[in-house]
Amino acid sequence: MNSKNIYHLSHTDLDGYSCQLVMSYTPHNIKSFNANYGAEVRSRLDEIMDAIKSNTESATILITDLNLTMDEARWLDREVNMLREKGREIQITLLDHHGSGQESANKFGWYFLDTTRSATKITYDYAKENFELHEEEWMEKYVNIVNAVDLWKQEEVFNFEFGKVCMRLISETRELSRVTFGDDDRFYKISLLKQAVEFISHEKANIALDDAIHKMKKEFFKAEQDDTLDNLSTAYIVDLLGQKFAQMTIYYKGYKGFLSYGVGNTSIVGNGFLTKFDEYDFIVDVSSRGTMSFRANNKVSVSQISKEWVDGGGHPNAAGGRIIGFKEQYRYDKVKEQILKLIADKEAVAGDLEYKKES
Repeated sequence: MNSKNIYHLSHTDLDGYSCQLVMSYTPHNIKSFNANYGAEVRSRLDEIMDAIKSNTESATILITDLNLTMDEARWLDREVNMLREKGREIQITLLDHHGSGQESANKFGWYFLDTTRSATKITYDYAKENFELHEEEWMEKYVNIVNAVDLWKQEEVFNFEFGKVCMRLISETRELSRVTFGDDDRFYKISLLKQAVEFISHEKANIALDDAIHKMKKEFFKAEQDDTLDNLSTAYIVDLLGQKFAQMTIYYKGYKGFLSYGVGNTSIVGNGFLTKFDEYDFIVDVSSRGTMSFRANNKVSVSQISKEWVDGGGHPNAAGGRIIGFKEQYRYDKVKEQILKLIADKEAVAGDLEYKKES
């Protein structure tokens, strides 16, 4: 058996993450990505191609539960062919069930389309044949559950009802930002799905799983002492942010700040972060719509910073504003580029004006 380097892009719903759950039981080196439809698909494909181009190893690009537009498929095919011309061994495999991908499937041999099965079932069958899948006892049953709910087979009562709970488990698991904590968020969701399969044999399995979800989430975030889910997840997020100092630290007029993207809940997370990491003067979280939420802890007036940056305002320790013309991004490095340019522009205009915290 030769281990493959697989770059696996999948959708952001139950079917998409279940494809990645299945692939986690293969013996290959897998780097996973997730995308919703629209511009994020191309952004993730760019990210994958950047990663492949950064080394000389052979690679397989696996795309599941996402249909590519003709433009996206042409672009990916062209990019891979250019690498092949340079002697690289790169393969593409796309496994999908959305009929909207028919035009692309007709054009490209690597595009496998089957509208009769969920992407999870297609991936499961394909992995058994091509990726040396180590099949667990629960796996076929779980795959049929996802297949039933994704294709809305209400006649399969057990599978459909249990699948609905699994679907909600994924759609309502939003404690971690997919952009800032992509790998951690994926691990969290797949960990919950691995726990969910343990309920399949229970009496009234869908109700048992439904009752257990809150506790499952708390157990994931719990370090030592029990607490509310909000407090446990906040502490977990603060620790994750603390691992990203090199990537997320910014400076403005001598003040040390921390830039996050899409983390949300800034009042709780921001204050928790500044309490634990008091070397920082402020933290600012940017949303996908360009809304900025600032927090400080008596070291600088973020109402003044928000005013200078985006004509925003608020209180000395809590302020906000919105970046006009902000372009939504799906990669943190692209967000930081926009913010660093904004800071450079503002510092150039304002000069070295110093200010103190407002009373």
